Amino acid sequence: MKYNLLGKTGFKVSELSFGTWGIGGDWGKTDDQESLRALEVAIDRGVNFFDTADVYGGGHSEELLAKATKGKEDKIYIASKFCRMGDIHDPENYSEKSVTNYLENTLRRIERDTLDLYQIHCPPFEILKDGSVFEVLDKLKEQGKIRHYGVSVETVEEGLFCLENENVSALQVILNMMRQKPLETLIPKALEKNVGIIARVPLASGLLTGKFTVDHQFESNDHRNFNKDGDAFNVGETFGGIEFTKGVQLSNELKWIAEGRETMAKAALKWLLQQAGVSTVIPGFKNTHQVEENLGAVDVLPFTDEEMERIAKFYQEEVHEYIRGVY
Repeated sequence: MKYNLLGKTGFKVSELSFGTWGIGGDWGKTDDQESLRALEVAIDRGVNFFDTADVYGGGHSEELLAKATKGKEDKIYIASKFCRMGDIHDPENYSEKSVTNYLENTLRRIERDTLDLYQIHCPPFEILKDGSVFEVLDKLKEQGKIRHYGVSVETVEEGLFCLENENVSALQVILNMMRQKPLETLIPKALEKNVGIIARVPLASGLLTGKFTVDHQFESNDHRNFNKDGDAFNVGETFGGIEFTKGVQLSNELKWIAEGRETMAKAALKWLLQQAGVSTVIPGFKNTHQVEENLGAVDVLPFTDEEMERIAKFYQEEVHEYIRGVY
């Protein structure tokens, strides 16, 4: 496992880490004991960074992380997110009182006195422009309740705006073979500003595993069912914003990436690991098999310059126009 600096935090984080949305909820059935075994496997294999949020299972993923990292608090970094427990458009949701309450609940669930990285969870752009929430986070940092803060953004424009705040230490962005726009300006700018980049939705909600057919049915409590068209939250969070049937077609055209790399999933993650400026990549998981599969990306054959150009051309000519929403 390779370790990268997460921007100005000074944290050296595993290049492949994990997001915990899947074990919290919204991805179908879960099994807590299997989730804990999967977390243990990841930690044993050198993963030292986990991303979560208070809305993942109503805080359940945070509680699972507390159990998995007990006694290892000085070795395992936890990043959590806030704001989506309330009305994301209400300025009061970002007041000192509200954010402090969100944070204290998270600290209670993860059983720590200090959170390593606190991220605003995809807020509206007008909230970021107002700037008051950053002042609140500065206070929480001064109080020692958080070590650093960042923003999980939906668009490149939002990310570029956040980079102008010198106290923002990390940005979390949607980035995968079917969502390459951040590579153009945002990630180079973040590298210049020494801001860490956390790449989320790296497998386009499973499209880049190549395992789906157009008639696949997701469980009713899986966001790939209830948010497939952006009915619950930003459409970009599900399949990277691509309509499912089209996404399956596009993923089939990318199956060549698995040649010499075992699986499409490993190949898709490897592509991300090769992107300059990406600090860590955070696929999700629900079981030990998925953790092992994702960790295998570290050791597979890297892409050649010619292959990287082929993937970039595929995105520009075949994918870009089909991404829905503002990104």
